[in-house]
Amino acid sequence: MIASLPFPDVSPELFSISIFGMEFALRWYALAYIAGILIGWRLVLNAVKRPALWGPEGPAMTPKQVEDLLFWAILGVILGGRLGFVLFYQPGYYLSHPAQILQVWQGGMSFHGGMLGVAAACIGFSLRHKLRILSVGDLLAMAAPIGLALGRTANFINAELWGRPTDLPWGVIFPGGAAQDCPDVVGLCARHPSQLYEALLEGVILGAVLIWLAYRRGALKAPGRIAGWFFVGYGAARFAVEFVRQADAQFMTPENPLGHALQLGAGLGLTMGQILSLPMIAAGLILLLRAKRIAP
Repeated sequence: MIASLPFPDVSPELFSISIFGMEFALRWYALAYIAGILIGWRLVLNAVKRPALWGPEGPAMTPKQVEDLLFWAILGVILGGRLGFVLFYQPGYYLSHPAQILQVWQGGMSFHGGMLGVAAACIGFSLRHKLRILSVGDLLAMAAPIGLALGRTANFINAELWGRPTDLPWGVIFPGGAAQDCPDVVGLCARHPSQLYEALLEGVILGAVLIWLAYRRGALKAPGRIAGWFFVGYGAARFAVEFVRQADAQFMTPENPLGHALQLGAGLGLTMGQILSLPMIAAGLILLLRAKRIAP
């Protein structure tokens, strides 16, 4: 018998209440968003209050501007994440059902789209307040892994975005017919807990590295360095985890069981997550080269 781990008996909802006949529930995923934003906000505030972390021009913004930027960032995450999912993963469906595009409560968010939304918010806010765009971007990049770690953990609790079948001893038996629909597997199907892989790589490890660079290596003194390492680190981690993450159903067919969005022949190809991660890595490398030239 192949060793595997049962899925923990944790409800996706922390609690629910009924008001006037309507049910309102607080879910782990919503709590992850709220906690990630609040912790990230405190981290950014701490950084701008420490002039020693910055170069001769001083902190990228004031504490008051950090609070103002928070609204812009939240808006960028929500709008960018939703539109990214619509455009990158199911454009045909939403073209036929445009009224559902803004129904975010039905699920469907893209990290890459959310990142583009936050980048647009960062640029717009910085231009409006005449701030250094790359330095503001560094602060947002330093805070992002916190939300990623919490969000991916919430994905695991929700039993969604699981990985491909595996016989490794830490494979998890996720509930539900979709998770148990594993060709060539007799009995219960264990899958990679790819959500936890991402929480560890993109969240805990990447976040620790970025904070170490900012507080111990003076990375905030070279605008773009933190953001560059974030793009490279996230892109590389996501690219690697995609090899064991279950592909999106809309890309999977009998002729393309691995769900490659770009097929290269002989069972080789790239998933949509890998395709979207490559420009991130390239952008990160460009930022790192630029930061190296201007580093004090």
